[in-house]
Amino acid sequence: MSQVTVEPPVKADAPPVTTHGADPKGRTITRTVVVVGFVLLVALALLLVFTTPTEESARVTIGFSLNSFFLFLGGLHPLMQIPLILLVFGAVVGIILVLIEYAPRPGRGYFILRLAACLVIPVLAFLLLRPYANAVLYVVAIALLVGALLFFADYRSRQGAGYLFQLALFMAPASIMLILGLIYPAISTIFKSFFDKTGAEFVGLENYYWVFTNPVGTSSVINTILWALLAPTISVVIGLAYAVFIDRARGEKFLKVLVFMPVAISFVGAGIIWKFMYDARQGDQVGLLNAILTSFGADPVQWLAIKPIVNTLMLLVVFIWTQTGFAMVILSAAIKAVPIEQMEAAELDGTNAWQRFRNVTVPGIRSSLIVVLTTITIASLKVYDIVAVMTGGRDETSVLGFEMVNQQQRFQSYGHSSALAVVLFLFVLPLIVYNARAMAKQREIR
Repeated sequence: MSQVTVEPPVKADAPPVTTHGADPKGRTITRTVVVVGFVLLVALALLLVFTTPTEESARVTIGFSLNSFFLFLGGLHPLMQIPLILLVFGAVVGIILVLIEYAPRPGRGYFILRLAACLVIPVLAFLLLRPYANAVLYVVAIALLVGALLFFADYRSRQGAGYLFQLALFMAPASIMLILGLIYPAISTIFKSFFDKTGAEFVGLENYYWVFTNPVGTSSVINTILWALLAPTISVVIGLAYAVFIDRARGEKFLKVLVFMPVAISFVGAGIIWKFMYDARQGDQVGLLNAILTSFGADPVQWLAIKPIVNTLMLLVVFIWTQTGFAMVILSAAIKAVPIEQMEAAELDGTNAWQRFRNVTVPGIRSSLIVVLTTITIASLKVYDIVAVMTGGRDETSVLGFEMVNQQQRFQSYGHSSALAVVLFLFVLPLIVYNARAMAKQREIR
């Protein structure tokens, strides 16, 4: 006899099971609320930034802030600082883990816990980061609006209540560090680049005019472009030559270690080493180059004072020396990854070694070449240590990275320093965009 399965009856009037935000009307409501809330957030943030505090307004705090905490920490014995930091860090992590584990659960009590966390935590975070004078209403409004939007989006999420709350808590530490350490300083720098050296008076594009017309700013821009063009090109060419020839030589590992050793040296250390190499003085020469020249009866040369280009090229040699080993290691690994079948097929076709290298090896390592070129280019645009140690920016050797710090620390000119930083960012930005697009294409191929 065959078994008959009897299914339970289905009620005709039972409503369809849906989750929050799954219906089109719910999605429309959610998007509308989120867009309106975001517009309000931007408006409140602008009011907070541009509201001028009055002198008689007192700062509103919760009794302490991060600044007061670090001042208190600095007054303790060093042996007490480490356990206290670990204790505070553990407490913060513990609170986040508790909220991640318990708050997303169903139930009225957990619902209230999520609501309280969404509204209280942003307010405390704002007041901990900075005591605000004459703007506490804006701060509280921003914090409460952020919490309300998070709670509403979480409540309407189709994954169920607690999903977005949990996701936000996971992302919060990294997001806060990114905002405080990168996004906020970048926006602040752009704003300051349109003000005078004290940051009090709006001067428009005057600082950028200074960058491209003042001899100091102009030489910094030109030298930076020279560094960005010559340093990666020469480093990659020499590194590729090393990678090709050392792979075929005896003692490959030993030779690669010798070439790679300068990579482990800091730019400060490399600058000091090469400063001795270029050293010129009366009497016995310490610098190797001038010792060779004087041994043939020539006069010593002040290599780092020959302007406008020679001294910059002398500094470039130091940077290339430290980057060639990096290029060699990456490109050597890429060359070994080229399929041997392609090389054998090209050899059977009667090609010589140069033709195989140009038509098989180079196309096979194209992605690695781009990575090495862009990495070294970005490093050359940001260079500071070599210039600071070897010349201090004298004799037209300054670059944007060094002059940016020099204008801020030596001359207290925040406007010029910010403008130099923005120009430097504009130089780096195309490389970042190109790398991002290349990585996106690689993901699509995979």
